[in-house]
Amino acid sequence: MTKDNEKLGFWTFLLLWFGAAVSIAEILTGGLIAPLGFKTGVIVILAGHLIGTFVLVLGGVIGTREKVPAITSTNISFGKYGVYLFSILNVLQLIGWTAVMIKSAADSINLIAKSLWSFDNVLLSIVLVGVLVALWIWYGKDGMKKLNSIAVFLLFVLTIVLGTVIFKDKTLFDRAGSGSISVGGALELNVIMPLSWLPLIADYTRFAKSEKEGALGSFLGYFLGSSWMYIIGLGAAIVSNNPDPSAMMLAANLGITALGIVVLSTVTTTFLDVYSAGVSFLNIMPKQSEKNIGILMTVIGTVIAAVFPIENYESFLYAIGSVFAPLFAILITDYFIIKKNNKIKNDVLINLGAFIVWAIGVASYYSFIKQDLLFGATVPAMITTSIIYTITWRWINKWKLVKKLENYYAA
Repeated sequence: MTKDNEKLGFWTFLLLWFGAAVSIAEILTGGLIAPLGFKTGVIVILAGHLIGTFVLVLGGVIGTREKVPAITSTNISFGKYGVYLFSILNVLQLIGWTAVMIKSAADSINLIAKSLWSFDNVLLSIVLVGVLVALWIWYGKDGMKKLNSIAVFLLFVLTIVLGTVIFKDKTLFDRAGSGSISVGGALELNVIMPLSWLPLIADYTRFAKSEKEGALGSFLGYFLGSSWMYIIGLGAAIVSNNPDPSAMMLAANLGITALGIVVLSTVTTTFLDVYSAGVSFLNIMPKQSEKNIGILMTVIGTVIAAVFPIENYESFLYAIGSVFAPLFAILITDYFIIKKNNKIKNDVLINLGAFIVWAIGVASYYSFIKQDLLFGATVPAMITTSIIYTITWRWINKWKLVKKLENYYAA
C-alpha cells in the first residue's frame, strides 16, 4: 500500500498522461486522417478523443476506488481465471506496443542520423532505443521523476515549434492529404488510441490522492496531449505529405534537438507500456520483480521490432479494440450501472456468462468494422455489449465456477 505522502496528485497525473500521449506513434496515426482535410479532421480528432478518454478514465476510477491495477480489476466481472487470461492478453499487446514504439522511433532516429552524419543503420537505432528504455525502467521509478517532468515540458515546447511550422503554411486549411478514409474510420482511430491504455490506467490511478485528482488529471493530460499529437500529424501529412515529425524537425533546422526529442518521447511513453506489462505479469507469476519483468519485456519488444515489419499497425489497433473494448464495457457496466458485484471476490474462479457476452462483443466489433459506420466500431460494440450484459446478467450470473470455502455460503 502506498503511504499517503507518496500518493499521486492532479499535476502528477496530468504530466504522466500528457507525456504518455506525446509520441511519434500518435503523430503518425493522426497523419492517417489527412484525407478528411484539416477542419473536418480536427473535429473528428476532438470528438473521438472525448469519447475514448472518458471511457479510459472510468477504468481509472475503478482502480482508485478498489486500489488495484487495471487487469486485476477484471476479477470483479470475470473471476480469478479471467484475470489470468486478460493478463496474458495485456502482456502481449503491451509487448506489441513496445515494438511499435521502438521501431517508429528507430526509423526517425535513423532518418535524422542519415541527414546529419550520413549514418544509415536502422538495426543499431532499434538496439539503442531498446537499451535506453531498459535503463529508464531500471532507474526511472526511483530516480528520474524530475527528469520525466522536464522531458514532458521539453516535448511540449517542441510540439509548439512543430505547430508553428505547420500552421504558417496558408494552404493547410484549403486542401486534404492523399489517400482515402471515411469519417467513421477516422473516428475509430481516435477512440481506439485512448482505449488502448485501458489495461494500464489503473496501474497508476490506484495510487491517486483522491478520485477527483486521479480522474481529472488523467483526462486532461491524455486528452490534450493526444489530441495535439494527432493534430500535428494531421497538419504535417496535409502540408508535406509526410506525418513523420523527424522530417519536419530537420526541415526546421532543429538537428541534434530533433534527435533528443525523438528519444525522450519514445522512452517516456514506452516506459509506461513495459512497466504495466510487468504489473500484469505479476498476476500470473506474483513472485517476480516488476523491474526485471519490465526489462525482459523491453528485450522482447526490441527483438520483435528488429525482426518483424510492423510499420503498418492499424490492424494491431483494431485487434486491441476488439479485445479490450467489450471487456471493459462489461466491467464498467457491472461496476457503475448494475452494481451487483463491485468488489473483488476471490472465491469466484470464473464467470462463464461474462465470458460468453465478451465473446459476443468481440464478434460484434469486427462486424461493425466491416460496416464502416459513422460512429466507428468501438462505440457501437461497447454499447451492444453493455446492453446484452445488462439484460442477461441475472440469468448468466449463475454460470460461474466458485471455489469451495469452509465458511462459504451462497450470496
